[in-house]
Amino acid sequence: MTRYLTNNYPLTNLNKKPSVRSEILTQMIYGDSFSILNKTRKWLKVKIKEDGYKGYIKNKNFTDFLKPTHKINILKAKVYKFSNKQKKINEITFGSKIRVINSKSKFLKFSKGWINKKDVKHISYREKNPFKKIAIFKNVKYVWGGKSFRGIDCSALVQVFLNFNNSFCPRDAKDQVKYFRKNIKLKNIKKNDIIYWKGHVALALSNKKLIHAYGPMKKTVIMGINQTIKRIEKTANLKVIGVKRL
Repeated sequence: MTRYLTNNYPLTNLNKKPSVRSEILTQMIYGDSFSILNKTRKWLKVKIKEDGYKGYIKNKNFTDFLKPTHKINILKAKVYKFSNKQKKINEITFGSKIRVINSKSKFLKFSKGWINKKDVKHISYREKNPFKKIAIFKNVKYVWGGKSFRGIDCSALVQVFLNFNNSFCPRDAKDQVKYFRKNIKLKNIKKNDIIYWKGHVALALSNKKLIHAYGPMKKTVIMGINQTIKRIEKTANLKVIGVKRL
């Protein structure tokens, strides 16, 4: 039986090789779990439970698997030392998963401190529209491999919202476009359809607008669909390779 550990840090980088100078492939947010494939004194080769991604993380004091009870429902939730909004000690990003061990007034306690009840949903909660709150990431900077309010990339923007909704989603655009089977013609695009280019992805907010973490603009932006298609074709010589509907 596979033994899982839980990432008990706000963010943990997953590197391609066992070196901090190596490419960051992705990140684990608080509450993500992983199994160890190999280890040295300084590094662990791991496989992330949520999406199967493999890479290297620093060998730190991770906890045994904790079954989460709640998940973060806002862009960044403040973690306090006490249950009175005094002394903020950290922040954890949207989609992070916690195991509540106590409650007091408007606050919930987990292993790292206290968090406001209004910032979380029960782990079983699902939105009818999984992308309902995607615009909370507007203006968050583009970071290759990022998955949080500190920085996010295009495919993670899709993944974190589907994961929040307790649905599987591959990490990379090239795998997402194969995973989602329902193909849509560009002329029939509507809200929540997912648009793919080679190495890039955006989410339709309507039949006119989309949102994406866009490297050339260095942040997450809302743009016109036609404008974006023309811009990417002109600047990167890439055409749309698929439009998918969940």
